This record gives sequence, structure tokens and C-alpha cells, in this order.
Amino acid sequence: MADYLRSPDWEPHAPVLQSGVFASRFPSAHGTLWTIVNRNEFNVTGAQLAVPPQPAMHYYDLWHGKELKPIVTGGKTTLDFSIEGLGYAAILATGDHSAQLDDLLKYMSSRSARPLSDYPREWKPIPQTIVEIPPTTPAATAPVGMIRIPEGDYDFQVSGIEIEGGSDPGVDVQYPWEDLPRRYHRHQLHLHAFFIDRDLVTNSDFKKFIDATHYRPEDDHNFLRDWNNGNYPQGWDKKPVTWVSIEDARAYAKWAGKRLPREWEWQYAAQSIDSRPYPWGNDWNPQALPPVDNGPAMHPLADVTSYPGGASPFGVLDLIGNVSQWTDEFHDPHTRAAVVRGGAAYQPHGSVWYFPQTYRLDEHEKYLLMSPGRDRSGTIGFRCVVDAN
Repeated sequence: MADYLRSPDWEPHAPVLQSGVFASRFPSAHGTLWTIVNRNEFNVTGAQLAVPPQPAMHYYDLWHGKELKPIVTGGKTTLDFSIEGLGYAAILATGDHSAQLDDLLKYMSSRSARPLSDYPREWKPIPQTIVEIPPTTPAATAPVGMIRIPEGDYDFQVSGIEIEGGSDPGVDVQYPWEDLPRRYHRHQLHLHAFFIDRDLVTNSDFKKFIDATHYRPEDDHNFLRDWNNGNYPQGWDKKPVTWVSIEDARAYAKWAGKRLPREWEWQYAAQSIDSRPYPWGNDWNPQALPPVDNGPAMHPLADVTSYPGGASPFGVLDLIGNVSQWTDEFHDPHTRAAVVRGGAAYQPHGSVWYFPQTYRLDEHEKYLLMSPGRDRSGTIGFRCVVDAN
């Protein structure tokens, strides 16, 4: 039903006939799809939807895999079907009938033969796996614009800042040394030496990549959204490039002979071994990073060299407070998510549900990945890493 679910005329809270039942309506040129939930603890039967009389239209109960016959009484046309307590329904009105629809009806008829109430209600967290990052060709000396981070033992401590979920298992991410996702993480690591970009990748840097490769992502929705006619605005050459997905960032890194940092590499380069909460030390210093932008519209970002006082012990700049930065990606059987680090200057007021920011080095953000076009943001950029020999 993907074509219906992309309907620009989607109607939430579409009218229904039963109390405690809620529907969304997705009209298209071929018909209408309703997705429905029953929030009652009991089964609901009888008339559920009132529909306009259309003699050529056929109606299908997609959940149970069968065709419905509209009931006309007193000049009203209704659709009768049943919804299990705390269950779901999906109704399709269409004049077209395809083999694909027949396949769906047959499949759902079999699946719905077992009611949802027969399945266990016990909740279990789903394991995650971290996406591997191939190593680069090792470098003996620091590439231009990069800083060597020495080999060392590192006490990696970080926690997720999700608004919901408390400390329940399944919240946040699962590192390779953990048995399930959790909010709080601590692990002793031995890190080999590597080189990291001193500065965030800028618009000027990314333009060189575009000019050299003519890169264009397959899903280009929102790609370089603040550029115009293939170029960034005048005076933005030293500002961080944004509106790039994690796939775009990886493509740039591969072209440059680099890779994205592991999260613990990013944090080690920002923190060193003394567990400081900020790159510059233990105390908050508002002069070490761009001012918070609370406006209704986002202001231009700061140049990457604007705040040398925010440097880490190794001399890495712009680690927090300008844009968040891509690091690791995690998968489970249903979803993808990335960890972004650093916190962005743009923090609009008005709702606690705005994506929270992480200025502290012992906190990170889990960012659900839906599609490259939806993942791109004006508040996320990146920097790269090269392995050292």
C-alpha cells in the first residue's frame, strides 16, 4: 500500500462510527486506504465507516483478507467489519483489482487467522549490531589538515539522552561488547593511533569532492539543501557542510581516502584520558563555542576556525556546539540508527520534543535513520579519520 501511504492528502483522525476506534485516511487516484486501531480492550463489531455511495467501488478488509459488501440503510452507506480488542484494521476502497491485491488478501487471511491476543504480551528488547567501518590505508605522517591521536588505553563512558524509556533494556544502542541495548555504557578500550580532521568538513571541501566525482545520491531529497545551482552561498566556504546523509559523508570520506570515526575515537579525540566533560576542560565556557541559536529560523553556522578556545587536548576544533557529527550506525531487524556527537548551535524553543543536544562529552544522541532524504539535516555535519601505522 506504499502508493496510498505517500498520499499528500493524508487525513489523521478520519471520522469513524465507533467509540474508542481511530482511523487515518489515505486517498489516491485509485481509491482510498484507511488504517485503523481499536484502543478498546474488547472486540468492536458492526458498522465502522460511512462511505460515499460509489457503485463501481469495491471494498476490502485487508486485515482479514476478504471483500466487504457495503450496507445501504436509510440513505447511508456503511462498512461493517470486526476489530479485535487492542487490535487493528485496514480497509481499501478501489475500482482496480490486481494480482498483487489477491496475493495480499490471501497472505493476510492466513496471518489474521491467529488473533493478536494469542501472542505473548511479554516485551523483550531486540539485539542490535554495529555496522563495520572498513579501515583506511594506514598513514605514517599526518595528512594535511589532520591531527595524530596517539595510541592508548581509554575508559569509554557515555549515555544516551532519549526523552523516554528510562533505564529499561532496549533503550539507546548496543556496542559489540554488550549483550543488549542500554542507556548507560562503560568499557575499557585500547585504541590504536589514528589521524582525525582538525576541522569539520566544510562547504569548500565538499565542493572539491562534487567537482572531482560529480557525485549525486540516488535519493537526493534535501541534498545540500542550502546550496544553489551546485554551489554554496557566498562567504560559506569555511562553514561546515550540512544537509548530507551518513551515506553522503561516507562517499566523501572514501574519495578522500578516509572514513568516518568510530564513536569512541571521536570521544577520545575530544576528551583524552581524563574524563573531562568538555573538550577544553571541566568547567563550562560559553566563549569556547558558538552561541545557542533559539530563533524560529536557523542562522548561518559559524566558520570552523572561529572558536580556537574550544580545542580538545589534542588540538581538534569544533567538537561541540556548531553542528552534530556522524559516527557509528546500528541495526536491528526493523530499524537503523546512527549516533551523532557534538550538539548543534540551533536549538529552537517551544517543545520538549525537539531533538535534545549533547554538549557534554559523556552523552550522545541516537538518530533514527529512515531514508537518506529524510536523514539529512541543517544541524548535522561530519569529520573524518585515517588509520595510522
